[in-house]
Amino acid sequence: MRTMDLNDLDIFRCVVREGGVTRAAAMLHRVPSNVTTRIKQFEARLGVALFRREGRSLTLTEAGRTLLGHAEVLLRMADLAEQELRSGVVRGVLRLGSLESAAGARLPPILSAFHAQFPDVTIELQTGTTRAMLRQLERFEIEAAFVSEPFDRASLSSVPAFDEELVLITGRTAPGTGRRTLVAFPHGCSYRQRLIEWLAEEGASYDRVLEMSSYHAIVACVAAGTGMAIVPAEVLDHAVMSTAVERHKLPLHLRRNRTRLVWSGDASPALRALMALLPETAEARDRASGGARPYP
Repeated sequence: MRTMDLNDLDIFRCVVREGGVTRAAAMLHRVPSNVTTRIKQFEARLGVALFRREGRSLTLTEAGRTLLGHAEVLLRMADLAEQELRSGVVRGVLRLGSLESAAGARLPPILSAFHAQFPDVTIELQTGTTRAMLRQLERFEIEAAFVSEPFDRASLSSVPAFDEELVLITGRTAPGTGRRTLVAFPHGCSYRQRLIEWLAEEGASYDRVLEMSSYHAIVACVAAGTGMAIVPAEVLDHAVMSTAVERHKLPLHLRRNRTRLVWSGDASPALRALMALLPETAEARDRASGGARPYP
């Protein structure tokens, strides 16, 4: 059985990224007919159709979508292997996903330290909910993500990144009883689920959920008396309207929340270098050597 050719994978990925054979051929410095022939030969060898041809446009088949994920991983690892062997320097692109809370409050000093140590690595960061980040990991659109517990990590590797203290916030004139509006990120946000769990424990109900796309918007809406929300204390400390809301302590089992860095498969050199800078990981390493202080 023949092994998969990285050149075929590169041509296939280029056709997907460029949206067609003609633009892919120009990018690869080939003639379009050569690209078409290579794709057809690749499909014949695999025994599946990778593209569905609709007029002049191409769309990926289910098999094509599956192959694209593997192609991204294989080509990235091949590039990294060549770069490391040639220079011994960690370089390349590290595509990360993150909760907005982590991206805004926790990651800046870590990413700054990473850039200082590994200037040849470009970090591409995008934010979203835990559920959205896990979906992107499944589709190989990102290499790793900072997500909040709990989550289904049966097929993922992970390390602790940092702990968050969550607080309940309301407007200063918010009613103490009755039906409520929850202000939160869209479905898939673990903090939103915590708020619903807390209300259930308190025997309280809510009318609706007002979905926002940023913590600044969430805090502003709560300050205006629109509803209530759960946010990390670290994020609230840096929010513009933090003094315009009322903070309330949550029960201990809902108050502490851990963020983890998760990934699938083997961690790249760049990802391993990032892990070494995480406070929780560094603390665990120090504790193993007998020099750590207990986490407060």
